[in-house]
Amino acid sequence: MEPNRQKLGLVSLALLLVVGAGGLILGRLAQSPAAQVGMVFAGVGFLVAAVSAFQMRLEERERLEKLEFDELSKSASPGSNLFTQQAETFPARRTREQFEKFFVPGFTVLLLAVEVATVVWLWRWLGKLPPAALQKHLLLMAVFGLFALLLFMLGKYVSGIVRLENHRLLRPTAGFLLLNAYLSFLIAATAAAESAEFHRVDLWVARGLCLVLGLIAVETLVGLVLEVYRPRVKGREARLLYDSRLVGLLSQPESLFTTMAHALDYQFGFKVSETWFYQFLQRALAWIILAQLGILMLSTTFVMIDPGEQALLERLGRLVASRPVLGPGLHFKLPWPIDEVHRYRTDQLQRFIVGIVPDEEHEEETVLWSVGHAKEEDNFLVASREPLPQTNEDAGKKIPPVNLLAINVPVQYQITNLIAWAYHHADAGPLLEKLGRREIVRYLVNADINEIMSRRRGQAGEELRQRIQAAANDPQHPLGVRIVFVGLAGIHPPVGVAAAYERVIGAMQESETNVLAAKAHALETNTLAAATAYRKKQEARAEKARLEVSALARAAAFTNQIPAFQAAPGIYATRAYLQTLARSATDARKYVLATTNTHDVLQLNLEDKLRMDLLDVAAPAKK
Repeated sequence: MEPNRQKLGLVSLALLLVVGAGGLILGRLAQSPAAQVGMVFAGVGFLVAAVSAFQMRLEERERLEKLEFDELSKSASPGSNLFTQQAETFPARRTREQFEKFFVPGFTVLLLAVEVATVVWLWRWLGKLPPAALQKHLLLMAVFGLFALLLFMLGKYVSGIVRLENHRLLRPTAGFLLLNAYLSFLIAATAAAESAEFHRVDLWVARGLCLVLGLIAVETLVGLVLEVYRPRVKGREARLLYDSRLVGLLSQPESLFTTMAHALDYQFGFKVSETWFYQFLQRALAWIILAQLGILMLSTTFVMIDPGEQALLERLGRLVASRPVLGPGLHFKLPWPIDEVHRYRTDQLQRFIVGIVPDEEHEEETVLWSVGHAKEEDNFLVASREPLPQTNEDAGKKIPPVNLLAINVPVQYQITNLIAWAYHHADAGPLLEKLGRREIVRYLVNADINEIMSRRRGQAGEELRQRIQAAANDPQHPLGVRIVFVGLAGIHPPVGVAAAYERVIGAMQESETNVLAAKAHALETNTLAAATAYRKKQEARAEKARLEVSALARAAAFTNQIPAFQAAPGIYATRAYLQTLARSATDARKYVLATTNTHDVLQLNLEDKLRMDLLDVAAPAKK
């Protein structure tokens, strides 16, 4: 029987190799990511089956060696000590033990590294993969359907042998055979979905298979760690490190309890599966699950509507006519999925913004015209009433009387008619946003840019609120909302022309500054000129009066001097000379000679004194 097991292992190995290589080539030709990722499992199964087949060969050699040793022991004499050294007697067993001690853990670590590297590479490859239609999907369905049939038949046969004969070395091979059979059927199903024009199913299946491979890698890592702390029981066979319980569970989901029992027994070192609690749980699990499902279904008959909310009650997809709208409080209904409740915040003010897509990272920053402060910003056409030049001086083109503005318009609304909001339109929220954008565009093309940016901002918000409310109250299909507020939060020129706009505004301010400075200079110079003219007139009048009085005084003095001169001409002339001398010598130095009968030598210092001394101090006057 043992050679048949080895042949079965080799056949499984060959089938996994053929399926993996053929499926990978066909997947690349058909541009199927799911087929290419799925064949990775065939490759991993091939490696595991190869090691398992080699280990079966070692155990077969050990079995033959033991039979040969038993035959020789029977034919040897009773006192013979030919086979006393056990290490030298059983080289095949020693080889098998060394293989399990060193090669199997090393291979498992290498398998873990391959799985992790493959998962990382496949995930990045799938992320960069451009969307493409599946090619040759009919051929893909046929070939992978054939692969699924062959793998399933062989896998069921091998798993039956494993279950009947408890052959642990064939268990990993059987698990990968059945798993690849299911994956081949799944790939064929994705090809069928592609033929039914479900185009992205293949890519999502590939991502799911990548996640499954990642879970297998995690299980391999956990198994290596737990192997270090596993209790060793003498005479008990250890579980193969490369035998994945997750693969066994995926390939044979009906053996969930068996897999769990083997894992617990192997990990704790005793028969956990033979305890009364485990046996009771295994027998009553179905009833426990049914009871939990019943309690879960019963809990769906109660519904609590929070304050500020309203809910729509649907029965089998239709609105319940007797009580379509549920208010706040506790309500009873039929269990799900017969009755369903859809909640809405009817008292809460909801909001949408027209004109920009807000950037949460820059909400707290100061808004500048020349710096972008949103992810996306729309520019609206606004009329201009100011006369513009008829043509562009640079390009010679006619300039239209319009401008561009970037406007941030928050709109707040409240749901007033829940049935109209939920049932009159497929998606009322985006529809209301589009209506608001339409009314804003219509209003701005008839508004003046200077008025909308200054004094008419509040009035514009109220008028927009009325327009959006009128559009939402369409008699044929009303939205059932009340527009609470419409504001013009941010109005500025587009970021691209903000610098030019600022230069224009700066030039206007500079012009106004120059005009005011010229007026101030005119006031200053005119007032100063008038004051100077008045001062000069007054000075001229004073000079005129002084000259007239001086001339009159000289004339009067001359009239009085004539009689005195006629009375004593000599005395009058001498006195006039002396008066002239006194006036002219007022500031001159004078030296008085007290005696006349002496011979003095006079030395005169005609230099001016730079500073005064004691001789220059005048004597105090007598009292």
